[in-house]
Amino acid sequence: MVTEYSFTNTIRKILTSFYGDNAEAILEGSLLIQYLNKKTKSANKGSKARGSFANIYSIYVVVEDYIRHDYHKAEKGKYADYEGAMFSYLLKRQRELPFGAKLQNHSLNNRTNSEFQDSFPTTNLIPIIRNQETNRYWVNDNLLWIVLNRKHYNIAEAIIAIIDEYIKTKLDSFERFVNQCEQMQTVGNEDKEGIKKFILSLLAPNVDARLFEIVSYSILKFYYIEQNIYWGYELEKVKSENLKLYKTGRTNANDGGIDFVMKPLGRFFQVTETIDFKKYFLDIEKIEKYPITFVIKSNESISEIKEKLESDALKTYPVKAIVTKYLGCIEEIINIPILMNYLQTVEKNGLLIKVLDEIVLQSKVEFNYSDEDED
Repeated sequence: MVTEYSFTNTIRKILTSFYGDNAEAILEGSLLIQYLNKKTKSANKGSKARGSFANIYSIYVVVEDYIRHDYHKAEKGKYADYEGAMFSYLLKRQRELPFGAKLQNHSLNNRTNSEFQDSFPTTNLIPIIRNQETNRYWVNDNLLWIVLNRKHYNIAEAIIAIIDEYIKTKLDSFERFVNQCEQMQTVGNEDKEGIKKFILSLLAPNVDARLFEIVSYSILKFYYIEQNIYWGYELEKVKSENLKLYKTGRTNANDGGIDFVMKPLGRFFQVTETIDFKKYFLDIEKIEKYPITFVIKSNESISEIKEKLESDALKTYPVKAIVTKYLGCIEEIINIPILMNYLQTVEKNGLLIKVLDEIVLQSKVEFNYSDEDED
């Protein structure tokens, strides 16, 4: 029995356009389509819902390469002689797709296969095959052929069509989000309360992780910018300087655990949606136990978060001194309630519109979105 999600009916329509009355049987018989059914469940939930792109795109590019060489039209078994696609080509192609510019190599190398096996533990099949020595990749041809009534159906083109429709749906929802932001910008000072409520709605625990990172950065940037520090190398030359927060790159990027950096204090910030101590300790280890502030997508209190981190860590590290050393590297924890309080301060300082402008700017950069009128 196929699990029903909001995008499942769209998948059925696509399969019907390819296979007519056999559509349901192909849906029931294809593990790869069932996997995509699960991965595309956020399609109709709007821009705030977490989108799945890395694993989906890894499947997309190997299947696309399969079609590019006309193996979907060849007899079953011909693909076994193919030399495989180069990793550099596949990664480049992934990054050309909408929302794909920041994707790393993990999904092509392991994560897609691992998650697929977790979804279907009784099968020995994996979607992506690779030769580590030659750095070449193949889609698992066995997952692209479905046999019904002794007739072979190749589902490669249907796979591409399903993913294309998912991309289109996510792009449409994101464009609606950007349009909503831009409408708020035009209102400006006339509806500050509306803008504030809109920004607060983006701080919910179920909001997409990338959007949460963008919103938290925008709030923190204009919260800290009103704070000054006095410093200098000589007592007679002490100067005043505003605290400035910088994003270090794309959200969720493999950048060593640093999402924001503050000048001139040199503070490091990492945004996360988990309270798994292993993730925190790994980030701390990456930066040689340099003090770090965690911005957490959680409504739990700071004391609850700290207690959970310490309790879980002690179950793995029975030596309390080790746990204490790691936890001592956490300079500060900022949760959703604190971000909401910071937004109140930003509003009092007259910078609410600036936060909205920053959200729009960072969102367009993150999702490779541009207007026709943009330079």
